[in-house]
Amino acid sequence: MSQNQQTVRYPLPYEGPLDPPAEWERLRQQCPVATVELPSGDHATLLTRHEHVRSMLADPRFSRPAVNDDAARVAPEGAGSVAANGSSLTVPDKGEPHQRWRRAVGKWFTAKRMAALRPSMTAIAEQLIDDMVEQGAPGDLKASVGFPLPVYVICDMLGVPAADRDRFSHWSDAFLNLTRFTKEETDAAQIEFIQYMSGHIADKRADPAEDVLSTLIKESEGEGQGLSDEELLATGMALLVAGHETTANMIGKMVSMLLADRTRWERLLADPSLVRNAVEESLRFDANLGFGLRRYLTEDVEVGGEVLPQGTTVICSMPAANRDEDVFDGADEMDLGRTPNPHLTFGAGPHSCLGQALARTELQVVLETLLRRLPTLELAAPIEELERVEGLLVGGLRKVPVRW
Repeated sequence: MSQNQQTVRYPLPYEGPLDPPAEWERLRQQCPVATVELPSGDHATLLTRHEHVRSMLADPRFSRPAVNDDAARVAPEGAGSVAANGSSLTVPDKGEPHQRWRRAVGKWFTAKRMAALRPSMTAIAEQLIDDMVEQGAPGDLKASVGFPLPVYVICDMLGVPAADRDRFSHWSDAFLNLTRFTKEETDAAQIEFIQYMSGHIADKRADPAEDVLSTLIKESEGEGQGLSDEELLATGMALLVAGHETTANMIGKMVSMLLADRTRWERLLADPSLVRNAVEESLRFDANLGFGLRRYLTEDVEVGGEVLPQGTTVICSMPAANRDEDVFDGADEMDLGRTPNPHLTFGAGPHSCLGQALARTELQVVLETLLRRLPTLELAAPIEELERVEGLLVGGLRKVPVRW
């Protein structure tokens, strides 16, 4: 389909904190390969149909932008690139180097390893809920549970002190900056982050432990094996950001969506075996996922009957694709029994999210624990009063006020 419509500004405006932009459906139906204007004033091509987004995510010609691209510092698959003080850090993006990186890091994020971590995650969730209840209702579920749980888990996996979580939060926001911070603020935060992680890696070299970075460092000491020093640094930073920011936001959004219609919560109370399905449907139904995955084309690519020339910046809108009626019956309805559920929230192909087993396990553990401990949980504010996080590449809610 030709791009004959008026260029629209991106990100698109939202109707409400949990509602999708009205423009998604029109674009999918009338202009699935659309021209959009970014906050920088640059133009890009936006894809909103499931078949186009899935195909592009798996296409090797859909490549990481240059490191000075402010909207691409961290990819959802957890492979970030950082620009700081003129230098760059990146993990391998394609070919054998990328496969080598995924093999080295991916074994820490298998479903089997996550199952082994599940009891400790449940214990953390129990303690955080105890603390929230002790402070009294109403509470902020995001601040009390949603943010600290994934931070504690990823900090333990990386061997960094969770006491530094406030610093991590600031650096993570800067890492994912779209319009919230100035370039000077972003650069300063990134330099601090690089210095911190460099020092942490040096400490792990001197005094290794049973954590991801210590193991990666040990494996990198062999000839031609493992990760380079730059890859270690980029990996540590990317995992810390991707390992807590997106999941912390998703916990709050998931619970808000489930409580927005009380029948959803009641259905889970009546049948807790639906928790895994509910997590997948929450991941699909989330309209506030964020900016989308932004890459450029390394050669001409045909999408939807239209040839996009080499160098085109393409944005894959996974949340828009997740509402595609051609793939999901009743796409605008939250169906806790939906199966199969081929949502694209974690991407697709060789660059699908490396930490998806971790995110799924954390979301399941939080939901199981909340249903068991706080069956009367409800939102303590009207849906329309919830505030979206603005100015970052990932979408979330500022607070999730609840009572029980």
